[in-house]
Amino acid sequence: MNDNNGFSPESMLKGRMAESMVEELLKKSGNTVYRFGYEAIMQNLTQIKKTFDAHSDAGERIRCIPDFIVIDKDGSPIFLEVKFRWNGLLHSDDLLRLKKIGSFWNAKIIFVGSLKKPFFRISVPPYIDEKGTLITKPLLKETSWKIDPAVYDEIEKLVAKYLSPTLFPLK
Repeated sequence: MNDNNGFSPESMLKGRMAESMVEELLKKSGNTVYRFGYEAIMQNLTQIKKTFDAHSDAGERIRCIPDFIVIDKDGSPIFLEVKFRWNGLLHSDDLLRLKKIGSFWNAKIIFVGSLKKPFFRISVPPYIDEKGTLITKPLLKETSWKIDPAVYDEIEKLVAKYLSPTLFPLK
């Protein structure tokens, strides 16, 4: 696990880029994708911000709203969270956040990493095994969505180009 929660402007930008890459990958593969997420919802809640308790049960649910709703090939909605973790390691606060996302939303989570391929890995609740290890599989093995391998390769090249760690030389 990584204790640095990575709240630098660069990591926030890369997180947004990872979300956009996943959104485009899913859309170009023929899926219907709707932005959901805390940032989108909070714009509508600014009117009640003074009375809004972010630490109440409702507040905790809102703070853990997944980034997207993706309509699967059967027409069913699937909640989806996207996390950028360049090295694949969880941040110190991720275990609690994953527990909340799973219990409140039962969301799938796509982890976007840039250290080794495959750059896109997916996790489903409970996300973590009994040893505390993140459980993932390559996104191309996900059967809920029709991931086009050609589009996947195109987006994976963008990950290598734009989301690679800046502290290490590109290979």
